[in-house]
Amino acid sequence: MMSDLVFLGIESSCDDTAAAVVTGDGRILSSVVAGQNSLHADFGGVVPEIAARAHAERLDGVVEQALAEAGKDLSDLDGVAVTAGPGLIGGVMAGVMMAKGLVAGTGLPLVGVNHLAGHALTPRLTDGIGFPYVMLLVSGGHCQFLRVEGPEDFTRLGGTIDDAPGEAFDKLARLLGLPQPGGPSVEAEAAEGDASRFDLPRPLLDRPGFDMSFSGLKTAALRQRDELVAAQGGLYQRDRADLCAGFQAAVSDLLAGKAARVLKASPAPVLAVAGGVAANRTIRAALEKVSNDAGARFLAPPLALCTDNGAMIAWAGIERFRQGAADDLSLAARPRWPLDQRAAPMLGAGKKGAKA
Repeated sequence: MMSDLVFLGIESSCDDTAAAVVTGDGRILSSVVAGQNSLHADFGGVVPEIAARAHAERLDGVVEQALAEAGKDLSDLDGVAVTAGPGLIGGVMAGVMMAKGLVAGTGLPLVGVNHLAGHALTPRLTDGIGFPYVMLLVSGGHCQFLRVEGPEDFTRLGGTIDDAPGEAFDKLARLLGLPQPGGPSVEAEAAEGDASRFDLPRPLLDRPGFDMSFSGLKTAALRQRDELVAAQGGLYQRDRADLCAGFQAAVSDLLAGKAARVLKASPAPVLAVAGGVAANRTIRAALEKVSNDAGARFLAPPLALCTDNGAMIAWAGIERFRQGAADDLSLAARPRWPLDQRAAPMLGAGKKGAKA
């Protein structure tokens, strides 16, 4: 029976090496994540070559630990799901090759998963909701509103035309000399700050539609920082806290304002949010209010499932497998892989395909 399925999920699209064992009825038997923050700390961001090497070194151990914690052997599995894109190609390749090795040696089914689908389907893993629902996928590399009609049926309603919010948080942290990753650092500083001190913009909020922009907000924060440095010879702790609070409030207003428009134009019983930025408590609270005002249920996964993890990949693999999908050893790693194949590229396209 499909409810009895047991899948191993492997995720290595950015800087977290992750593996998990998940069942068809939504039980997470194990979830192991090996982060790389210390490896990239001196560079102000993720270095693809370092990330890929670390994935190659850690995948064996992470998979072994996930199986051990779940109390399962490879012979107990019904399939292996792996992130096949989008992401940093070296890391994605490491995970795909690991998964291919496992299925070649065991004969298990292989299911390639779109990393974004993993995030988008997480509410079905955690809360068992039905289709359709509206998903705000918001992370370091992505920001888009999706209408989710099925495990492989996604309609993009709007998205960022430049930076993703997580990327903007990282850049602000670098501007202010805060540790990476920027999201948690900015949120911690913002807790002590005055969000009303600086008049930061809310790009595109005064225009119709569901698209978003965060690049201008980042530039405005840079100008405020430079003005403070010029006027007083440096930044005080209060300045950093107030800038972080104002920046966080602007991002929150942008996401909540656009979410309200989406729910009005495309009503759904649930507004869900996933991705690393979904861990931000201020943003969660603003989105929950918007949901309540629209009469929709608000769902946000547990914090451990907001960031990259193997459980969401295992579950997305189960969802695809239930529909008869499976891959063979020709499965290719993809640096770009839009969820909505019908939508025009938002950020341009090249030889490797549409970026988003």
